[in-house]
Amino acid sequence: MCGIVGWVDYEKDLKNKKSVIEKMAQTLSKRGPDDTGFYVSENALMGHRRLIVVDPEGGAQPMTRTVGDYAYTIVYNGELYNTEDIRKLLVGKGYGFKSYSDTEVLLVSYIEWGEECVDYLNGIFAFGIWDEREEKIFLARDRLGVKPLFYVHKGSSFIFGSEIKALMAHPEIDAVIDGEGLMEVFGLGPARSPGSGVFKGVKEIKPGYCMSFSRNGEKSRRYWQLESKRHAEDLQTTAEHVRGLLLDAVERQLVSDVPVCTFLSGGLDSSAISSITSRAFKRQGKGRLKTYSIEYEDNDIYFKANEYQPDSDSEWAGVMADCIASEHRNVVVDIPDLVNALEDAVKANDLPGMADVDSSLFLFCREVRKDATVALSGECADEIFGGYPWFRRLEDMNGDTFPWSRSVSERLGILSGKLGELPLEEYVRSKYRETLKEVPHLDGESGGQRRMRELFYLNYKWFMLTLLNRKDRMSMANSLEVRVPFADHRIVEYTWNIPWEMKFCDNREKGLLRRALIDILPKGVIERRKSPYPKTHHPEYTKRVQEWMRSILNDPESPILELINVPRVKEIVETAGKSFGRPWFGQLMTGPQMIAYLIQVDLWLRHYNVNIKI
Repeated sequence: MCGIVGWVDYEKDLKNKKSVIEKMAQTLSKRGPDDTGFYVSENALMGHRRLIVVDPEGGAQPMTRTVGDYAYTIVYNGELYNTEDIRKLLVGKGYGFKSYSDTEVLLVSYIEWGEECVDYLNGIFAFGIWDEREEKIFLARDRLGVKPLFYVHKGSSFIFGSEIKALMAHPEIDAVIDGEGLMEVFGLGPARSPGSGVFKGVKEIKPGYCMSFSRNGEKSRRYWQLESKRHAEDLQTTAEHVRGLLLDAVERQLVSDVPVCTFLSGGLDSSAISSITSRAFKRQGKGRLKTYSIEYEDNDIYFKANEYQPDSDSEWAGVMADCIASEHRNVVVDIPDLVNALEDAVKANDLPGMADVDSSLFLFCREVRKDATVALSGECADEIFGGYPWFRRLEDMNGDTFPWSRSVSERLGILSGKLGELPLEEYVRSKYRETLKEVPHLDGESGGQRRMRELFYLNYKWFMLTLLNRKDRMSMANSLEVRVPFADHRIVEYTWNIPWEMKFCDNREKGLLRRALIDILPKGVIERRKSPYPKTHHPEYTKRVQEWMRSILNDPESPILELINVPRVKEIVETAGKSFGRPWFGQLMTGPQMIAYLIQVDLWLRHYNVNIKI
């Protein structure tokens, strides 16, 4: 994976502005620690930071290819999993190649098919191509939003980058947040509205969208969307179809010239990916697969089973590691590091995030990166197969808001008087209802079927994207590329139309996926109840975030103070979050994590010197 930046302006001569693009690219050094490159012309500057995964010699960027009198130059972050399929098509059309990199294949795809090149791609990507012939920059982002791409159009300048921090390094862009941005942070956070960069003027290309900027201005279009149709296959055929798609997706994503490992929690999703990968390694003579799980200091003492976390991962990770004979390592995170890394997570994310759910992943990825450069992870299975409780709870089925974020009125109660006047509840409700209007319903669907389609769509567009953002930022901040086979768009397209009764077959969450994995996983793992990403239950964590938040509340220079109802927040801190009531977000962000989120808000305001303009 890599980091990309660019600046296009038709009213300025950019040739003497290379130092700006260098500064922007430097902010992405962790995304690309292995190499740096720049493209400089009168109206366009582009920069690239490279993490070498495939074709060390032939994949350098920016990459330029000339056709006739015109040159085409690409900066690209991602991986294509059907590189050879596309290469064969292009060779058949008379093109030759100087490398075996997917970068060159992608660039030539644009030369041949123009903006429609995105229709041919299977992968995770965000890229920019400077088209000298058309005098335009073309940008695109993958279908599910695995890879990020932000931009600002200010005056005559169009500026883009893989992360917000890269944009903030540009002299024309300021860290300003207005009322809408504050409603994103306090009403929706750690989620974001698709396309929102939270900071004023900062936008993100939505998943499945592409755009161009030329002398005629900017144009954006949606190149991919889910299509609803009748599912005609029976249960057995459907399970076999899912199995085949998953096997193909995992094996396609093993292409690499650097070490590959897997994340292994012992849950259904990561176990499936690890088992398939291990089999492929053995078949290809690659030796033992390295697998990694995460655990917390003294979790064996303090773990408390509940509805969402019925058991601890460590035992099951060991069962799977023994089953597939992997070289397994259990990364144990201690509490002081977990708390301190809240700041690292904010800097990686450029925004407040999922508290210790983020900081633990940051620390985990840091350890994994010591041994490997590429990892495969089980994200997205719960969203596409229906693994979360809100797919089954009547209150969520019948609710009128995001089922993972039902605390909007409580959130409003922690804001200061002035901010308390913001239409927070209306803003969140409008985002929810706007999303429902996008759902491609099928004619004749019953009320229950119609609602399930809506719930899955909400999960794809919001919850899944939040987790993908988290995984990208925390991993790439440690120069680790993480691939997510369940986010293969072919799997998403196919499962979208499978009726809920099949997905929930055998009266089990992800029942269909369990059936598809018979003979791939041990019976005990297949039958294990879903357990989410683990969090610490250590009282020391709660104590430390309470102390940190108290110090923030007692410091008159703390920027968060002008945003919050201080007495109310003090009450929340002293009760360890219990007085807040509902979880802040999802299943994991309960009392201590809610306090940690407020700490991250303060860290974010300080680090970026955010200018608040309501």
